[in-house]
Amino acid sequence: MAFTPRVFSGIQPSGDLHLGNYLGAIRRFVPLQQSYECVYCVVDMHAITVWQDPNDLRRATREVAAAFIAAGVDPKSSIIFNQSQVSQHAELAWVFNCIARIGWMNRMTQFKDKAGKNSENVSLGLLAYPSLMAADILLYKATHVPVGDDQKQHLELTRDIAQKFNNDYAASIGEQGLDPEFFPITEPLIAGPATRIMSLRDGTRKMSKSDPSDQSRISLLDDADAIAKKIKRATSDSEPLPETVEGLAGRPEADNLVGIYAALADLTKADVLAQYGGQGWGTFKPALAELAVAQLSPMIGEMRRLTDDPATIDAILRDGAERASVLAEATMAEVRRIVGFIR
Repeated sequence: MAFTPRVFSGIQPSGDLHLGNYLGAIRRFVPLQQSYECVYCVVDMHAITVWQDPNDLRRATREVAAAFIAAGVDPKSSIIFNQSQVSQHAELAWVFNCIARIGWMNRMTQFKDKAGKNSENVSLGLLAYPSLMAADILLYKATHVPVGDDQKQHLELTRDIAQKFNNDYAASIGEQGLDPEFFPITEPLIAGPATRIMSLRDGTRKMSKSDPSDQSRISLLDDADAIAKKIKRATSDSEPLPETVEGLAGRPEADNLVGIYAALADLTKADVLAQYGGQGWGTFKPALAELAVAQLSPMIGEMRRLTDDPATIDAILRDGAERASVLAEATMAEVRRIVGFIR
C-alpha cells in the first residue's frame, strides 16, 4: 500500500523547555514540512502519567505550541494541536492495549528508569505509555517519526504493534476490502550532529529540567545574557579541542559543546573542528555563546510574544485539533469495523 508520506511527532508539556528539546526535536520539525505532511502534537495525555498541576499543565501546553510556531512550524500547512482534544487517541490506545503484551511494556527501558524500584506504585498509565505513543503515530498512519536515540525503542514497539494488528486482524481487514498492510511500519528519522544534548555541567548526563542546577541547561525562555553566561561557565576539560572527531572520544563535555555548535550552525562536528581544532576553551566558548545568542534570541523573543497571547495559541490548537480529528476519525472508523465494534 502506498501511504501518504506523513510525519508525526509529539512533545510532552512538562514545563521548562530547554536547548535539548529545541535541537533534538523542535528545530528538526521545520525542514520536514518541505517533504512531508506534518502532524505535530503537544502530548498532554502523556504528561499526566505522573501527576501534573492543572494550571501548570495548561501553561506548559501553550508553551510547547508557542515553541513550535516560534521555531518556524507553520500552523496553516502543518497541523499543531494538543492530544487531549482528539479523543480518538485514547480510543485507539485501548485497542492497542489489547494487542500489546505486558512483557513488551515491562522491557521498555524508559519505564524501568522512571519507575525505579517502585514499579508497583507507579500509574498504570506510565506502564501503558508506549501503547498510547503507538496510537498517536498510527492514528495518522504516519510513515516517518523524527526520534532521538532514547525514543528508538518506543518506535520499535510501535512497529511491533502495527505488525501484530495487521496479522491478528488479517481476515477482517481482507473482508473489509482494505489493504493487508493496514497500518504502516513507521520508519525513524534520525539525523543531525546533536540529536541528544547533554548537561552543561556533566557531559555524561542528558540535559534535563529535573537537574537541580539551572546552570546545567539553557531554557527556551532565557535571555541573551543568561544564555551566554551558561555557555561560558559550562564544564570543560583541560585539553584544547582536538583536530578530528575521533579525538572527542572519552571527552564527553568537549563532544557535547562541539555538537551544540555544529547543530546551531548546521555544520558537522568535523567542520567545527576544522575551524577550532587545536584552540582552547577561551576561544571556543565565547564563539559558541555568540552563535547561541544569535540563533536562539529571535526564536525566544517570538515565543515570549506568543505565550503572552494565550487566546491566539488556543485558537491555533483548536483549529489543529479539528483538522487532526478528520484524519483520526477516518482511521478509527476503519479500525472499529475491523475489530468488530458496532457503530
